Amino acid sequence: MGRTARRTQTDEAAVTAAAQAALAAEHAAVYGYGVVGGRLGDERSREVEEAYAAHRSRRNALERLLRDRGDSPVAAAAAYDLPFAVADQRDAVRLAAELESRVAGAYADLVQAAEGETRRTAAEALRDAAVRAARWSGEVVAFPGLGERDAAVMAPGSEGR
Repeated sequence: MGRTARRTQTDEAAVTAAAQAALAAEHAAVYGYGVVGGRLGDERSREVEEAYAAHRSRRNALERLLRDRGDSPVAAAAAYDLPFAVADQRDAVRLAAELESRVAGAYADLVQAAEGETRRTAAEALRDAAVRAARWSGEVVAFPGLGERDAAVMAPGSEGR
């Protein structure tokens, strides 16, 4: 049975909720990469800068998408609780991998909810986050984003030091 051309209010609400969750994950990633960059040395600064720029770009695109849909994008928090203390370079690398895994999970939900160009863009973002997660962690996940569905995005608050 195929999908009808007309989307229901429930379908639209699911797309909005998934886009807002992806935006929240991007806000947290932008914040988190500030922490990562502060702990890593110059040898990985290019990777940090590229990831930071990618997340800012995706964040901005999601804000535009939501505004175009007539929704108010969720705002970034002033600070976020980190999932663990980041005391050294090893912790920073682990945080970068965690950020990417969480972003991948949020985009997996958007891929499931959306259609057309929004779905394609979400799939590209999922792929990009999965590749960065693999680079940071050294591990490849068979179905990136699916295991992260239950993981919460970093909660707004303090840095969790």
